[in-house]
Amino acid sequence: MKKHPKAKITQDDVANRAGVTRSLVSYVLNGSNRTVAPETRHKILTAIDELGYRPNKFAQALSMGNKGVLADRHIGIVLRHEKIFLRPYYMEILAGIYSAAHEKGFHIRFIRFYNELKDPVLFNQLIHSEEICGLLLVALDKCLSAPEDRKLLERVQARIEQIVCIDWQTPGLSSVLIDRQAAALHVTNYLINKGYTDTVYIGQSDQRISGFKQAFIERGLDISGLYTAYAYDMETGYNVIQSLHKNRRPLPRAIFAGSDEVALGILQYLHEQGITVPDNTAVISMDNIEIAAYTNPQLTTMNIQKHAMGYRAVEMIVNHTARQGDDAVTLLLPTNLIIRKST
Repeated sequence: MKKHPKAKITQDDVANRAGVTRSLVSYVLNGSNRTVAPETRHKILTAIDELGYRPNKFAQALSMGNKGVLADRHIGIVLRHEKIFLRPYYMEILAGIYSAAHEKGFHIRFIRFYNELKDPVLFNQLIHSEEICGLLLVALDKCLSAPEDRKLLERVQARIEQIVCIDWQTPGLSSVLIDRQAAALHVTNYLINKGYTDTVYIGQSDQRISGFKQAFIERGLDISGLYTAYAYDMETGYNVIQSLHKNRRPLPRAIFAGSDEVALGILQYLHEQGITVPDNTAVISMDNIEIAAYTNPQLTTMNIQKHAMGYRAVEMIVNHTARQGDDAVTLLLPTNLIIRKST
């Protein structure tokens, strides 16, 4: 028996489901300044979500002879939040994405933030095989704390066949990242080998802490008094070391910062207090962003292949190796310690 193609959902269908006029649906979809009652808007958005309605821009473009919109060379990018644009670490990842896309004749269709995909209009417009052939999810691990966030990711997976997680990992999706625990273990072992057993960790609360503690455990050293504190940028790094200094004098012999940005805040505070690095307190970190080579003193840091992370993620989509489920691929990029003058 011949299978009939699935009927295209129209604005009339949305209007009928929501119990409103087609013009009201159009106003909501087009972002019109006309006032639409909140409860009416909610009905329309719910109907759009339930029916999976999306504007038929693809068919319209083809009817006009514009084949440039074909999705087979278009990639979407979803970021954690807008502050990523302020972080040099992620800018290098994005540079790698754009480099690979340009070299391989692919195009970046959109850059969006994860919470934006909760808008059913935007979700149905962008997360669709007629729009993109692949999707890059950058550092979304902190976006998936609530059940509805996980459910949204599942809907994305059902829509797009090729997805690559960059700088994080989740079951069933392909990913490009580093082994943060192994990298932190390497950093901590380097400090211990230099005689810095009086060491604290200030940085992100993830596998880096596990690697930090692992180094002490493997050496048979006591970890009951190990100090770890959460920081994620220059300001929080500065604030944490300031608080630690008020409660502990002198400061520990070495500080392991979870990222170069955290280390920059720490270095600034130490400079203001006249605490010499590394003579009084050594500082080491992770990432190797460009400025790490120009701090005073120059920062010892674990090099992460940020540009390559973005580049290889695009390659996986280009080569159709970004599989899902049991066939998902995890690509771990190597790291290496860049020894400078801060240790």
